[in-house]
Amino acid sequence: MIEAAKRIAGVEEYYFSTKLRQIAQWQAAGREVINLGIGSPDLPPSAQVVKALNTAAEVAGNHGYQSYQGLPALREAIAGFYLRMYGVNLSSSTEILPLLGSKEGIMYLSQAYLNEGDAVLVPNPGYPAYAAAARMAGAIVVNYSLKAENNYEPDFNEIQDLIKKNPVKLMWINYPHMPTGAAASKELFHAFAHLARKYQFILANDNPYGLLQNSKPLSLLAAGAIEAFPCVELNSLSKSFNMAGWRVGMLCGNAEILKNVLKVKSNVDSGMFKPVQLGAIEALKLDNDWFAELQAEYQTRRAMAQKFFDQLGCRYRLGQEGMFVWAQIPGNWPSGEALVEHLLENDGIFITPGFIFGSEGEKFVRVSLCSTSKTFEYAIEKVKKLDK
Repeated sequence: MIEAAKRIAGVEEYYFSTKLRQIAQWQAAGREVINLGIGSPDLPPSAQVVKALNTAAEVAGNHGYQSYQGLPALREAIAGFYLRMYGVNLSSSTEILPLLGSKEGIMYLSQAYLNEGDAVLVPNPGYPAYAAAARMAGAIVVNYSLKAENNYEPDFNEIQDLIKKNPVKLMWINYPHMPTGAAASKELFHAFAHLARKYQFILANDNPYGLLQNSKPLSLLAAGAIEAFPCVELNSLSKSFNMAGWRVGMLCGNAEILKNVLKVKSNVDSGMFKPVQLGAIEALKLDNDWFAELQAEYQTRRAMAQKFFDQLGCRYRLGQEGMFVWAQIPGNWPSGEALVEHLLENDGIFITPGFIFGSEGEKFVRVSLCSTSKTFEYAIEKVKKLDK
């Protein structure tokens, strides 16, 4: 066997990749599985967005390679979206970089800035891609804890101690937080910004859930002068616009950082399909009626997810933002993973174990709101039979 590159030695196949393969095999064999684990929107995009895509796809000249920086009209639409939703004024020419999904941006930023041995602050619990991208760049992952008793906000004294032991090059934050649903605040973003300025590291906020179950969307980019502040923010059309498979994301913020990320990006992809960009422009024009309808549907589903957790005896915080519900398991289960495997094996229901987000998630589980109320009702009926 040929030895794999050392950069992937500490990286495992993504948990959902292996679990979804198992579920697909069971379903192919005729076994019923209710999937409440994955945050892939089941609702369609706006009809006008789909129409824009279809119309553009019929134009012969729209099928060639596109600019690595996206259409100027797309960057302008993103700038308008940020000004309208977050009150942030971005330069469409230098402070916005469209991406093939925001997950791509996590890798590109890491490749653009991290050298072997550099330290990266990663939330625990947090999205696994932050740590994976750091490890593939040869960097050192330094976890900072987010705990329920502190509303999943960090202990800044702990972070400063970590920084003094491991000079930091990059810090990942993610508010509204996934998987816990914890909200951001202006004060919290300003505290992070102060830290980044004091210790001179890149501060990156991953913000794909900012418009879901959230009446006051906030952006890290409002916390300081972007041109002088080493910060960036990832955003996406996947969740808020039901366009996960379209792979439309964006990296916004400090122009110098984006310029270096473009060096990586332009050597990896060949631009975004023009009809997808034109559909994205239509999505970014959608008014508050679109979000109000989406919010109402997710509120209904959230109530059903909470009933599901009530049936299991799990405890959850109210007021969670985003498209998940995060809950603590009952004391009679040794771990979230044990409960998840029991539900899957005995009831054909898949939910997400918290351990995949870090050690602070060991006693937690997560349910996605990307299933109909009818599906939740069926799952609730099934777990009524669960021997707790």
